[in-house]
Amino acid sequence: MKKLFFLVLLAGLFLGAAAFAFAVWADGHVAARAAGRVYDNIDEIPKRDVALVLGTSKYANGRLNSFYTSRIRAAAALYNAGKVDGILVSGDNGREDYNEPAQMKEDLVALGVPADYITADYAGFRTLDSIYRAEEVFGLHAYTVVSQPFHLERALYLAGQRGQDVIGYAAYGPAGYWGRRVRAREVLARALAVLDVEVLGREPRFLGEPVTVTRRAPGSS
Repeated sequence: MKKLFFLVLLAGLFLGAAAFAFAVWADGHVAARAAGRVYDNIDEIPKRDVALVLGTSKYANGRLNSFYTSRIRAAAALYNAGKVDGILVSGDNGREDYNEPAQMKEDLVALGVPADYITADYAGFRTLDSIYRAEEVFGLHAYTVVSQPFHLERALYLAGQRGQDVIGYAAYGPAGYWGRRVRAREVLARALAVLDVEVLGREPRFLGEPVTVTRRAPGSS
C-alpha cells in the first residue's frame, strides 16, 4: 500500500512538473510570436482600416472595470486620431440580460465615435472566437486589436496562427498586486491557447453569414 501511494505521489509530482514546464514554455512562445507588434504610442502605430476591441464586462465586483474603460478609451482614441476608420466590438451576448458589444458601442459613441462606424460581434465568447470570427465572419485580415498588453500578446499569437496580419494597441493595464495577479492567470490562459490551436484545433463556437464592417471613407472626418 505504501509503495502504491509513493508511486501515485511520484506520478502526480511528475505530471505537475511537466504541466508547469509547459505553461512556462507556452508563455514565452506566445510572447515571442507577438514581439514587435504591440504599440502603446498612438503617434507610432500604423494605420489600419479597422480596430477589433476585445470585450470584457463593464463592471467587476460592483465597480467599474478599469480593463473595460481603458479599452474603450483606447479604441476611441485610435478612431479620433485617424488611425482606424471603423471599429468592431466583440464580446459576450450569451444571455438576453448580458450584452457586452451593445455596451461597448454605447460607450464608444459617448466618446465621439459615430454609431454608423461601429460594428458588433455578439459571439465573441473567447479571445479565440473573436480573432477567428474577425476574418471568417467579418472579412478582416489586417487590423488592429485593442486590449491590455498581456492580453494582446495572446490575441496576436492566435491571429498569427491563422496567418492574419495583425498589430495591437495597448490599453492601460493595472500595476502592483492586481497586475501580478492578472499576469499569473495569463500564463494559464496562454497554455490553454497553445493547446487549443496547436494540439486540439479548436474552432469558434459559432460562425454564421458574412458581415461587412462599416467604416468611414478615406480622408473623411
